Amino acid sequence: MSDWNLEHTYTTLPQQLFSRVESIKIDAPELVLYNRKLDTELGLNFSHQLEKTLAALFSGQQLAPDAQPIAQAYAGHQFGYFNILGDGRAILLGEHITPHQKRVDIQLKGAGTTPYSRRGDGLATLRSMLREYLISEAMHHLGIASTRSLAVVKTNMPVIREEVHEGAILTRIASSHIRVGTFEYAKRFLSDEEFKKFTLYVCKRHAPDLVEKENIGIALLEEVMSRQIALIVEWMRVGFIHGVMNTDNMSIAGETIDYGPCAFLNTYHPNTVFSSIDTQGRYAYGNQPAIAQWNLSCFAGTLLSLIDADQNIAIEKAKTIIHLFPTLYNEDWYSMMVRKIGLETADKNARQLVDGLLRWMKASEADYTLSFLRLMQIPLPQQQQAKYDDDAWKKWEAEWLLIIKANGGIDKALSIMKQANPVFIPRNHLVEAALDDAVYQNRYDSFNCLLERLQSPYQYSVGYEEHFDIPIAVDQGYQTFCGT
Repeated sequence: MSDWNLEHTYTTLPQQLFSRVESIKIDAPELVLYNRKLDTELGLNFSHQLEKTLAALFSGQQLAPDAQPIAQAYAGHQFGYFNILGDGRAILLGEHITPHQKRVDIQLKGAGTTPYSRRGDGLATLRSMLREYLISEAMHHLGIASTRSLAVVKTNMPVIREEVHEGAILTRIASSHIRVGTFEYAKRFLSDEEFKKFTLYVCKRHAPDLVEKENIGIALLEEVMSRQIALIVEWMRVGFIHGVMNTDNMSIAGETIDYGPCAFLNTYHPNTVFSSIDTQGRYAYGNQPAIAQWNLSCFAGTLLSLIDADQNIAIEKAKTIIHLFPTLYNEDWYSMMVRKIGLETADKNARQLVDGLLRWMKASEADYTLSFLRLMQIPLPQQQQAKYDDDAWKKWEAEWLLIIKANGGIDKALSIMKQANPVFIPRNHLVEAALDDAVYQNRYDSFNCLLERLQSPYQYSVGYEEHFDIPIAVDQGYQTFCGT
């Protein structure tokens, strides 16, 4: 295929880091979704192809002439416990170079077993691949760093989980699939010289300026920490709960990766958990910053030999950096939160307003997204509007208005808030309804309608009010699942 522009720099690394693989053979792959806008951005220009051809391409049945499929090895701390892992159901076709000279991985997820499948079947369900397509594209349009979704292809093969499901393959696009867990694996299985070569490769690929730094270990740790802080702040801004923040799900590039048991806040509470496997609440909404710091400490542990030849000195230097996380995160988080209430500077008064608002939301069981839309003067359904009739809210709102008037007025505040607060998020009940229609009825109208609206998440239009009419107790008993 002349429109592929594939390279394979990852295969120049020590061969312990990957295995050559082939996609599962499929008799009748069927194209379900194709992201034509992303196709254009990538410079693939496959939109003119027949659906049958696209189905063959994005199920691994028809490979580009220069494809070299591999599965990547990595490790990871899963719920705090170390495991040897790897791409157990994903195949990397290569690194595509876009017309703007951007390097991106092209990966088929759900394409069959690999040497890292660990008794798994290497397959993916249609429902889980549709979920990842929908949420990852929503995150991208929310302005949050994320992997992208190019295609979903039905395999027309059964996939057995808690019940029998339809199978599917997702084509995922990422800056890379290098994770904290990749470093954990490399540190365990590579020589010191090989590990240094691997680290230099990562720097050249994701942060070329670091290559010339005097201490590449410290420089890379600081860079990855900065990217993770920026990412988690953005998750918190829109009420996103990743659900499984293991170190193998933390991208070195600072992108959101692996949309398994993810969900979004409705009623505000820091302890909100929807993941069926997170029984202790380790990855609750409010715990995400602390877990990011914990994961970074694991990352720092792999870099010690690059930080200083004396391990004790290296540990102290790494700890000094990691201990900066809460301060740096809080500064960025407050800067983000004051914009959500229409202010530019996170001074003492603005921070107190944020703290007071969140206390009120928690005590009143208010909807996180709608509370900011209320400040933006967007009309809410009566059921939701009633929340804001209590004395505590009115007192907070009066204090807020005084500060807003002293800082440029309501028009300026509205301009700031419109950029910080999404009107539409992937509401859990709407996501599940769309997936039900697609999976059980083979009807994609509601899925495509939701996807289209989520591509303009900051634009309000009359007629979209049903997105604000959140069912009572909608999250009671709600669970999301990993999909493996």
